[in-house]
Amino acid sequence: MEFSAEQIANLVKGEVLGNPDVKVSYISKIEEGKPGTLTFLGGEKFQAYLKDTQASIVMISKNLLPEDISGLPTIILVEDAYSAFNQLLRFYNEMKSQKSGIEQPSFISDSTTLGTDIYIGAFAYVGNNVKIGNNSKIYPQTYLGDNVSIGDNCFIGPGVKIYNDCIIGNNCVIHGGTIIGGDGFGFQPTNNGYEKVPQLGNVVLEDNVEIGSNCSIDRATIGSTIIKKGVKLDNLIQVAHNVEIGEHTVIASQSGIAGSSKIGSWSMLGGQVGISGHIKIGNKVVIQAQSGITNDVPDSQRLFGSPAMQYMKYQKSFIYFKQFPEIVKRIDQLEKKMEK
Repeated sequence: MEFSAEQIANLVKGEVLGNPDVKVSYISKIEEGKPGTLTFLGGEKFQAYLKDTQASIVMISKNLLPEDISGLPTIILVEDAYSAFNQLLRFYNEMKSQKSGIEQPSFISDSTTLGTDIYIGAFAYVGNNVKIGNNSKIYPQTYLGDNVSIGDNCFIGPGVKIYNDCIIGNNCVIHGGTIIGGDGFGFQPTNNGYEKVPQLGNVVLEDNVEIGSNCSIDRATIGSTIIKKGVKLDNLIQVAHNVEIGEHTVIASQSGIAGSSKIGSWSMLGGQVGISGHIKIGNKVVIQAQSGITNDVPDSQRLFGSPAMQYMKYQKSFIYFKQFPEIVKRIDQLEKKMEK
């Protein structure tokens, strides 16, 4: 797909400085710009690349526009180039994903309710009493169990498995390989080994949730595992049974949350964070990567370490950790002097 500078400027409410008819068909980094591509300048540290870039169009924030623009590619001037570029990427992505219709072979139960402008890819399985909302896209090799509900404008990536009775809200994105609604890790010890506890609940994703690839979100034992609106999960994350993740919380890759723990809203968890079961983490909590949380955390804390402690306390303690052998040596010397 080709777009002219004028078309792009109209989309992002920008002003063209240069040739409005120049066309681009792809995007590039400013330092790797090639003819026929669009790039952007959103920060001062990239200004040095502007005079040498070969990109055909550069989107520039108003506060970064050079006084002399002679010899530069066509410019689209906007208030915030980074935000405008993101807006453009979203538009382009939506255009690319405008698939529709039902591909074959696929299985769709006669009791399924289908919205308008949907897409169901080949080798998909759609069980009994499933509901799929308007403009939702179900990509190939997806499994939707009985009584699953998918809202409007959802993207369900290839190979996603959504087990029986789970509910997906509007405007949700679930990337390939993710499994939603598998059994929680519930076993009762007996004299003869571990006996499985039936997992009878479901998973609920509220509106505007995005789940990365190859995540596992387990169904509740009773009730629901709940991912509230606006939550964003990275790839390779484990969410156990009866967990609740509050609104607009973001969690980075390889984190794991044990059963029945609750995380508040607007919190941020770094990669490889581990959270024990049955604890409560407050709102606006920041947990640094590779931290382990074993106790309740009040609102607005920043934690680091395993087991985690307050971030600034950890940073101060780390100064002593590095000097620990020397400190021990000095203590030994003092003890010998005391003995003498």
